[in-house]
Amino acid sequence: MKILVANIGSTSLKWRLFDFSDNAERLLHKGGFERVTDYPKAIEDCLAQLKEAGAIASESDLAAVGFKTVLAKDVTGCVRLDDRVLGAMEAYNGLAPAHNPPYITGIRLFAKRMPGVPLVGLFETAFYQFAPPAMMRYAVPRGWYEIGVRRFGFHGASHKFIAERSAEMLDREDVAERARNLYRDGAKDGVSGGDLRVISCHLGGSSSITGIRNGVAIGNSLGMSPQSGLPHNNRVGDLDAEAIPYAVKTLGISIEEAQRQLTKESGLKGVSGVSNDIRDIATAAEQGNADAQLGLDLLVSEARRWIGGYFFQLNGADAIVFTAGIGENRASIRAGICANLDQLGIELDDELNNAAQGREAVISKPGSKVKVLVIPTNEELVVARETRRLLERN
Repeated sequence: MKILVANIGSTSLKWRLFDFSDNAERLLHKGGFERVTDYPKAIEDCLAQLKEAGAIASESDLAAVGFKTVLAKDVTGCVRLDDRVLGAMEAYNGLAPAHNPPYITGIRLFAKRMPGVPLVGLFETAFYQFAPPAMMRYAVPRGWYEIGVRRFGFHGASHKFIAERSAEMLDREDVAERARNLYRDGAKDGVSGGDLRVISCHLGGSSSITGIRNGVAIGNSLGMSPQSGLPHNNRVGDLDAEAIPYAVKTLGISIEEAQRQLTKESGLKGVSGVSNDIRDIATAAEQGNADAQLGLDLLVSEARRWIGGYFFQLNGADAIVFTAGIGENRASIRAGICANLDQLGIELDDELNNAAQGREAVISKPGSKVKVLVIPTNEELVVARETRRLLERN
């Protein structure tokens, strides 16, 4: 069974092809295009590369195409991408303007190009469907909640991979198996009791932190939209509800311009005044730029705040995991987040931390009560696995 996972951006197309034959998981091919202006041609070129590499003979060799879809009204989990689901995604275009529209366009183009191949979406909200209601509500009137003003949580594929892999590294195959089969079996008693407690820190261009008990998420720092939670590369993160009307009136700007600034000119870029790339910000901070240093400090501070909240909710932690571009590659950010936490049982090993650049590793001291791990995420593999399970169930 060969499953193609397509990652669609507003001007990019990236893919990975997985083979699940003989009960194995093999990555057959990966590639991508940037600065895409002609999506039908990009899809044709993707298929051409797969054929030239000998990965497929034709698109009929594909059992399905899987997509890491973000958000849809009244839809979550792993589902076939039919007109009903695409309509539900369109209903929430305003909540995920950078994600939903390009995905909808791309999915429709794939459907037109290969009408006989099933298209499957694993929604980023799926990992939080079993979280306690109190962790997913805002304190708004019921009417607001009924139209969808609530926490959804995102980065679900990444955090689910961390739930599985961290359990394996901690020799808890029972929890790893529960996490792998979560969407098939449901949470059962996964969110009760103590047992295995993991705090997963997905830090990158977009960042979020999730508390995980027994392989099941109890919540996520991202809320109703991908614009919330921690400060992102150029998106604001958490913001007081009164800030937008105040800025609109005081600065004399429109609500649309306020939204644009909060999603394009804020986050680490807005604070540092340098860039939305943490590498540029770190370089400027090293050269004495105080605003750049403040941006880094803000990311560390907000990460500690969310980790601390889940530490309390879980009654401690067995492991803290760092993943994604910043989490996997920025030792200084990991060190800042874990600094002076020995009274909580968190003791980072500086040498191991500095050596763990983009590779799987334990970076805490041998005697640390809470293990600190670096685990490169694999969202595409999670999408492929869940797509396979959907096909097998049906």
